[in-house]
Amino acid sequence: MEIIRVHNLVKKYDGLTAVDHISFSVKRGEIFGFLGPNGAGKTTTINILSTLLQPTEGEVYVNGFNVITQKNKVRKSIGLVFQDPSLDDRLTAEENLYFHARLYHVPHDEYQKRKEEVLRLVELWDRRKDLVKTFSGGMKRRLEIARGLIHHPAILFLDEPTLGLDPQTRSHLWSYILKLKEEKQMTIFMTTHYMNEAEYCDRLIIIDYGKIVAFDTPTNLKKAVGGDIIIMESPEPQKLKSELKQKYSLEAKEENGGITIEISNGKTFLPRLFDELETKVTSVSLREPTLDDVFLHLTGRKIRDEEASPLDRLRQHHFRRHR
Repeated sequence: MEIIRVHNLVKKYDGLTAVDHISFSVKRGEIFGFLGPNGAGKTTTINILSTLLQPTEGEVYVNGFNVITQKNKVRKSIGLVFQDPSLDDRLTAEENLYFHARLYHVPHDEYQKRKEEVLRLVELWDRRKDLVKTFSGGMKRRLEIARGLIHHPAILFLDEPTLGLDPQTRSHLWSYILKLKEEKQMTIFMTTHYMNEAEYCDRLIIIDYGKIVAFDTPTNLKKAVGGDIIIMESPEPQKLKSELKQKYSLEAKEENGGITIEISNGKTFLPRLFDELETKVTSVSLREPTLDDVFLHLTGRKIRDEEASPLDRLRQHHFRRHR
């Protein structure tokens, strides 16, 4: 059963199209992801779904409610963890939760029960009386998730939930998110540009320049790349590329000082390659395709950790100016 339905969604900023006629639906209880680089339209889409932005065109329903005509009902249905920090660090952890619960009209008795439940879930119960300014970045992110859950939403939106965190903290945070899905059967809608995070999704949209490039499970998306990835280094890269083309009809790509080919069964192909190849090769590695390979295959480039693009900065300025 679908809990989010988006049809022909468009968002324009001063003549620039940030979201370009996208349609999709999200099933109840799944982890659903938007994967793409900065400026791809991920945050714009999540802001429309959470009623923070008005769409230019299209229909959007969240938990059965229209995001334009039934905003308050949508807002009661969702929890939202913003990309940027949004806690009051002069308050304690439980004071932040209490303020949020009051905004959502959570009854006092229910709040007391929910407060302990969500803080224990993210392992912050013992720190509930501490000021948020004493928390680490990972602890603040966990508290933001707890705050987003205090009113028992049907959907939790996570906009780049681990941005700026170190790999170990990201891993710990994801253990809480997965525990949340397992224990609460909650629908989680996330955006990310980290490939390893996208692997957690049940289904995934790859978005670029505001358009949907691909939409499937991570496993199926990787299957579409074409096979295993073999990376070779050689002092004669052009000669190696020509030999691979002539002998095996393989189109090799040259990147980061290596020669890359895609092959359906790399493990059985490698021994043959060693026996028959005449061009000198100094190193060889074999791996299965990743979502980074999928993005490269579909767009011709990789997702990189970059500063916001000029279009992204314009979107952010427009959002702040019109919110």
